[in-house]
Amino acid sequence: MATSTYACVRDYERQALSLLDRQTGDFFYGGADNEQTLSDNTADFKRLRLRPRMMVDVSNINMKTTLLGQEVAFPVCVAPTGIQKLAHPDGELAMARASASLGTCMCLSTGSTVSLGELAENVPELLLWFQLYVCKDRDLTRQLVKQAERAGCKALVLTLDRSMHGNRRRNIRNKFSIPPHLRFKILDSLETPLLDKKGNDYAFLNTIFKVTVTCEYIRWITTITDLPIVAKGVMSGVDAVKALESGCKAIYVSNHGGRQLDEVPSTISVLSEVVKAVNGRAEVYLDGGVRTGTDVLKALALGARAVFVGRPPVYGLAVAGEEGARNVLTILRNELKLAMQLSGVTDVEDVPQSLVTYAARL
Repeated sequence: MATSTYACVRDYERQALSLLDRQTGDFFYGGADNEQTLSDNTADFKRLRLRPRMMVDVSNINMKTTLLGQEVAFPVCVAPTGIQKLAHPDGELAMARASASLGTCMCLSTGSTVSLGELAENVPELLLWFQLYVCKDRDLTRQLVKQAERAGCKALVLTLDRSMHGNRRRNIRNKFSIPPHLRFKILDSLETPLLDKKGNDYAFLNTIFKVTVTCEYIRWITTITDLPIVAKGVMSGVDAVKALESGCKAIYVSNHGGRQLDEVPSTISVLSEVVKAVNGRAEVYLDGGVRTGTDVLKALALGARAVFVGRPPVYGLAVAGEEGARNVLTILRNELKLAMQLSGVTDVEDVPQSLVTYAARL
């Protein structure tokens, strides 16, 4: 499919949702309950304005940065999004190839339809992180961690905000179910009688995942791996400090894309609070609502080291597979570079907070 006329992420979103059946499109697009947080995640970026600096030589722009010591070509990474083969037959494998080709990081979901081993074998050059859902049985958590280690993952992204599955009304109305030919490939490899390898019941996730991730549980994970732990789902300065004191090495501001508890704040609105609480002790990342290069620039100005995007590259995947995912990430990279040049910013690691202000209220 020709994608040369797609000028922005929204173009890919519209086309993807027109191509996917309603059940699948709603699964990726939707949020929890009234979808207020889903809406606020994007809307609150637009309540911020940029104040560009003039008389700055912007002929040379540095877009490279590092995440936990690993270099990425630009600070836009792929967030963990499960069941990507719903969007395209190549699923997470195509997403990994797109990410690697552009030199950025991909975080693989526990709910992946491609195994960690398959990803590592086929895209060894990828900077790969693993999103970890912890299990009630600590041995199963240990098995997941060891899978990530064997696959060469460089970090564990510990998801804190899935104490229960969010109330996603679109899925309820559509009677969402995973097609029988798709499997949670990472979970399938676990050695436990809880998993029925012959079935594919989406509800079984609640039978194996732990309801609450405590500080004690985090400290235990640090004793079974040398991989750095990134705390994902942090929405307050208090929780950021608790995560760091429990052994986490980075903070990931996220409300699960508005898919868990509705009517919580947008991620961009709490970013400054979290960054202030962390006080330079760790890197801070953000996902939720990023749709343009100016969104990325605003997040960097407010203290994020990088942003992660989930839905946008999945929309690209749905439209044109690996090429579509790559194009979406390329659009965000190019928009960020242009926004930096027009704002008088020359380095993604040196974006001043003064660049951002709130829109005037008339």
